[in-house]
Amino acid sequence: MIGKVAASGISLILVVGVALAVVAVVNHGGDDKDNKPSSQVKMVETMCSQTNYKGACEQSLGSVSKNSSADYKDYIKAVLEATAEQVSKSLNLSQSLLTDSATSNATIKMSLEDCNEMLNLAVDQLQASFSMVGDSDMHTLDDRNAELRSWLSSVITYSETCLDGVPEPKLQAQLKDTLRNASALTDNALAIVSELSKVLEAFGLKLDPKPLNGRRLLGATEIGEDGFPTWFSAADRKLMAAHSNGNVKPNAVVAKDGSGQFKTIAAALAAYPKNLRGRYVIYVKAGVYNEYITVEKNMVNVFMYGDGPRKTIVTGNKSNRGGFSTFKTASFSAIGQGFIAKSMGFTNTAGPEGHQAVALRVQSEMSAFFNCRMDAYQDTLYVQTGRQFYRNCVISGTIDFIFGDSSCVIQNSLIIVRRPMDNQLNTVTAQGRTQSHESTGLVIHNCRIVPEQKLTADRFKIQTYLGRPWKEYSRTVIMESTLGDFINPAGWYPWAGDFALNTLYYAEYGNRGPGANTNRRVKWKGFKVINRNEALQFTVGRFLSGDRWIRATGVPYLSGLKH
Repeated sequence: MIGKVAASGISLILVVGVALAVVAVVNHGGDDKDNKPSSQVKMVETMCSQTNYKGACEQSLGSVSKNSSADYKDYIKAVLEATAEQVSKSLNLSQSLLTDSATSNATIKMSLEDCNEMLNLAVDQLQASFSMVGDSDMHTLDDRNAELRSWLSSVITYSETCLDGVPEPKLQAQLKDTLRNASALTDNALAIVSELSKVLEAFGLKLDPKPLNGRRLLGATEIGEDGFPTWFSAADRKLMAAHSNGNVKPNAVVAKDGSGQFKTIAAALAAYPKNLRGRYVIYVKAGVYNEYITVEKNMVNVFMYGDGPRKTIVTGNKSNRGGFSTFKTASFSAIGQGFIAKSMGFTNTAGPEGHQAVALRVQSEMSAFFNCRMDAYQDTLYVQTGRQFYRNCVISGTIDFIFGDSSCVIQNSLIIVRRPMDNQLNTVTAQGRTQSHESTGLVIHNCRIVPEQKLTADRFKIQTYLGRPWKEYSRTVIMESTLGDFINPAGWYPWAGDFALNTLYYAEYGNRGPGANTNRRVKWKGFKVINRNEALQFTVGRFLSGDRWIRATGVPYLSGLKH
């Protein structure tokens, strides 16, 4: 809500003038440079030099640049303020359209409800970003740069999710201008925070290349010696180790037979304590739980574990064909930050004829899934937003069955391609990056991609590809994985004509197996077979933890690649 933005310290008074001009300036620059002192003009030029929408950037900095005492944080906050105002305008419009569409069909109403939910989440992310900048010094801001970029990337994703879901062309056109302008401004903010060192230099500041805040330098290993991600806290590592040894004590036990405190997962989540410190641990005993679960945004640091991915299963059958938006088809949705799941299964039983039917949707920042299973057909795993990590999992499906716009690494997992309906082909991934400065992408590392038994006999008749570009800057990397012989030699499949073929980033590195031969791969400008140095950028340590501050020290550290 627009009021919430103001309550969080984002001054709408400052940005009213900015917002009125934003729509006009995404493609046009400001014209008041001559009235500003040369040092301030230079400052604005420096801040906006890395952006794709320079006119909008200069306009959003118009007010703050007139303040000779403004520091680098004031400039960054001004960009965030302008973005928040634009997203709030989109939210207000979406709410208005929903009110006007009260008598419209259920599909339109559902899509606008989805918009409201997405745009409220986008406002939340901007509030958090604004607060982070305001509360940080230049060192802590640099240290938390990956987190900030992840939040801002989520704002773009939420805007696009809203727009994609509206089926009515006239309503979509009404939302398009404000949403696309919001995405442009967010992309500008991403460009600026991604080049923080240049911004600081413009103010005569320089980051200390030594460890910040007394933090010990860690190697950028994907997995520590104890088998858990290096970015887990000590408490999380202890908790996971305790569960492995059967010693963890849950806060809530769920059992269908009544032997626990709760019979449903929803009831256990509803008991999430206020003012929680630490983890809220839920043990879900063996059973098939036919309930639609959402770990809400206020339910942070939930750790949920079961008796095994084939024993503890959350299931549903909502589908696009059944009248639900893709977003709403998920059997299980994780939104609250820091969600961890272990030894659980997530399924959607709508079948291939249901078309889009999600088993698991994840929006949780810094979430992790261990020894889990996700089974469906089209759109099985929706890795929507945030930094996500999957290890020792099984994921099965047919069309675009791993999709979304998060920063996601799937490691040491089994990816099973199922038999689709007749006259359909299979695409393992559909990554949804829409702006070039987003930190998002999908990495499949040290996995096996194999056909299910039903597909084996028809594996050469039914074409299977590694992915296709859902959005213009789609980014997917397959590395050090085993690819079966059923993978089409071209490797990748176009979305529609030549859409995104020049702007996407698709890469392969060190793969093995009969499907890994790259001699006959697509000749798109955006596809490449990368070397080891480039592959290092997509290891868990660098891609999910954003080890920019480690690289700045020049201290060598482990890459996380197998070879």
